[in-house]
Amino acid sequence: MDGSCLDLMEARIPRGEVRTRFAPSPTGYMHVGGLRTALYTYLIAKKMGGKFILRIEDTDSARFVEGAVDVIIRTLKSVGLDYDEGPDIGGPCAPYTQSERKPLYRPYAELLCRTGAAYYCFCGHIAHEERGHEMLGVVSAVQDPCRDLPYSESKQRADSGESHVIRMKTPRSGSTSFHDEIYGDITVENSTLDDMVLLKSDNLPTYNFANVIDDHLMGITHVVRGSEYLASAPKYNLLYKAFGWDIPVYITVSPIMRDAHNKFSKRHGDPTYEDLLAEGYLKEAVINYIALLGWSPGGEREKFSLAELTEAFDFRDISKSPAIFDAVKLTHFNAEYIRALKPEEFLEAARDSIVETVGSGMDIGLIAALLHQRCEKLTDIGPQISFLKSLPDYRTELFENKKSKTDKEISLQMLRELRALLSDVSDWSVEGLKNPITGLAEKLNVKNATLLWPLRIALSGLAVTPGGAFEICSLLGKHESLRRIDLAVSRLSSES
Repeated sequence: MDGSCLDLMEARIPRGEVRTRFAPSPTGYMHVGGLRTALYTYLIAKKMGGKFILRIEDTDSARFVEGAVDVIIRTLKSVGLDYDEGPDIGGPCAPYTQSERKPLYRPYAELLCRTGAAYYCFCGHIAHEERGHEMLGVVSAVQDPCRDLPYSESKQRADSGESHVIRMKTPRSGSTSFHDEIYGDITVENSTLDDMVLLKSDNLPTYNFANVIDDHLMGITHVVRGSEYLASAPKYNLLYKAFGWDIPVYITVSPIMRDAHNKFSKRHGDPTYEDLLAEGYLKEAVINYIALLGWSPGGEREKFSLAELTEAFDFRDISKSPAIFDAVKLTHFNAEYIRALKPEEFLEAARDSIVETVGSGMDIGLIAALLHQRCEKLTDIGPQISFLKSLPDYRTELFENKKSKTDKEISLQMLRELRALLSDVSDWSVEGLKNPITGLAEKLNVKNATLLWPLRIALSGLAVTPGGAFEICSLLGKHESLRRIDLAVSRLSSES
């Protein structure tokens, strides 16, 4: 690739607009910190009328997981972080997968060699430094004998096929400064920086070098990244200056913590985004909550839709302080979101869990209506309605309730009266059951609760249930309701 090709690539760079990118490695899952980075990156682009880009950084083959790209794409689309350019939809800077951009990197590395900002290194003890994600290197500028080789000699050796890497020629004196929108101005002595590898011996770029090249060629103006990359920023800036390119705006976010001392990490058993969905959290609640992990909108308001976050978000309000992931607060958020759903929306969200627990033969709409205001997470559904599928073993002491004025003896009497009544009832709907049962209470001169408490215990075996006796009767159907009443009568009779 000659200079004219480089000029053509430069000419393709989109300019005149804000452009942000989310550039994950395909490691198999979307962790919470990565999703927060994607969210902030999206919000900056949309707030400023720009473009949000998805780029897949897959040059580290040791970390690549088959199918992980699909997970990334599916997650972003499911939460509404719609990107304007990406590997599956294309765009003016395609391709958007690093492994497909392999031919682009060597010409830029060789350009730096020609200008004296980088050099070919033929030292044999560099293999292990190529494996790490950071690619920091271990050969210092003073120790590396290749640093001062004449360009013509090293170029000839490289062209002849001799194994080599290309390293940045870091200045040995002076300092390098960079500005971060969150952390301010930071200066690092060049003597503390090594000659990092730019191009590995397999001709693939290191993570840092590929980042700089791709960000430049894609016209990226704002870069959101984790605080672990602060140490790499001086090297990035040295590369930008060596090429004579504009440096993007850096926005560094603090880590998400499990507690005051430990980072939130999948490796330590903390949940990924997919895990949170499996635990019964709504995607809207998750997005809202992670937006607040390190960013404050000011004021008391905390609940935001994605559109409202776009309006409210200002990256200058991101905090340097680490954010602690609080599952209790997320659950509180989730409960608010669930209860704010329209009945038909909750039915759709809850349908799979309901059917999985009780099957499809019952009135799913009625069950959803009973559960709607009783759930903090969708995983609360199964335990609350499992009694509909199978009557649990229960203690007869449950029939004793002072408020309903029942004990075991009274409950036995009420259940016998109910059994005789209900055997002749044909309308087994909620409304069809109310009139005859309340009429029986009036006939027996007892409170409705004195009849309904033992009936509900007999039907459910639980002190607390979603819905009352009328709804449970209707859901179980006549045959199962009478069978459970008979079972309760038999148990109470045996104790009298």
